[in-house]
Amino acid sequence: MAKRDYYEVLGVAKNASDDELKKVYRKLAMKHHPDRNPDDKASEGKFKEVKEAYEVLSDPKKRELYDRFGHAGVDPNAAGGFGGGQGGPGGFSDVFGDIFGDIFGAAAGARGGRSNVYRGADLRYSMEITLEQAAGGHTTEIRVPSWESCEVCEGSGAKPGTKPKTCHTCGGQGQVRMQQGFFSIQQTCPTCHGSGKVVPDPCGTCDGVGRVRKTKTLEVKIPAGIDDGMRIRSGGNGEPGVNGGPPGDLYVEIHVKEHQVFQRDGDDLHCEIPISITTAALGGKVEVPTLAGRAEIELPEGTQSGKTFRLRGKGIKGVRSSYPGDLYVHVALETPVRLSDKQKKLLRELDASLQDPKHSPQTKGWMDRVKEFFQ
Repeated sequence: MAKRDYYEVLGVAKNASDDELKKVYRKLAMKHHPDRNPDDKASEGKFKEVKEAYEVLSDPKKRELYDRFGHAGVDPNAAGGFGGGQGGPGGFSDVFGDIFGDIFGAAAGARGGRSNVYRGADLRYSMEITLEQAAGGHTTEIRVPSWESCEVCEGSGAKPGTKPKTCHTCGGQGQVRMQQGFFSIQQTCPTCHGSGKVVPDPCGTCDGVGRVRKTKTLEVKIPAGIDDGMRIRSGGNGEPGVNGGPPGDLYVEIHVKEHQVFQRDGDDLHCEIPISITTAALGGKVEVPTLAGRAEIELPEGTQSGKTFRLRGKGIKGVRSSYPGDLYVHVALETPVRLSDKQKKLLRELDASLQDPKHSPQTKGWMDRVKEFFQ
């Protein structure tokens, strides 16, 4: 299973201050510390998880890398930083179940005894698309900077003909226990960085890292109806695993650009159209835009500003919807500007002819309510 988001582990917001982080960490560390929960593997695991999250988020540089690239940005096995997506070949899944992936960050290892085999980190990639592309679907390519397993040493980091050796510091455990007064704290081994092995004779191609930097091109198939903030999973295109572990996944996070005409609300669309005083008073047909082209609505006589008209099925069909949403057209009465003297005179004459309350029922009703209020 993938490693949890560090902010989720500590139960804090992404804008949490250093003081908030420290306060929460101390509380959780005391609650789950192994010395206070002997022989409790669950508490021990939570303690390690909390400690790891705090070590990253309390360091400004590591926190910045984590906020930008997720766990891959602070993964010690990624040669000091974010390496983009990599792993074995494989296209983007067309299955809707692969959308909405919430797993960002390095995955916990496929742990098996003391083998120290870990699944590779999951990576994320932000993609900006238009509303039209989101509604109708879109296929494009992205170039992802990546770290891939070195073919020369087959990812071991050791020079061909040699093998990595068991780390003498941790005895192959990948972890060392530090005694600090009352507390006994288990930490990642500083010599092997958690792998349990060291490379005395490193590979000349990857300098002992076991990975080489490359840039790969991946095809992204964006399903029709995808919404802002949704994610698409590309299986196996995350960080390669450690010590033969499986690769992680790449998650493409979708961001929909602000549209100049429409605003999206779920599967529905909203737009505002200005109409003249004449059109509002006399009514008539008005042309309105839709994502599929143009449509017409019939305005009744005396249409008021703010009136909303609904066009069924003119919205967006979401990725999990059976039917498309609707388009809501909001009427905005436009007051004429820069009038000539003749036009002003005509308006005054028109206004004078409209003094009968029957021409302004809303104004009359409002005035009646005002009079009752002050009585």
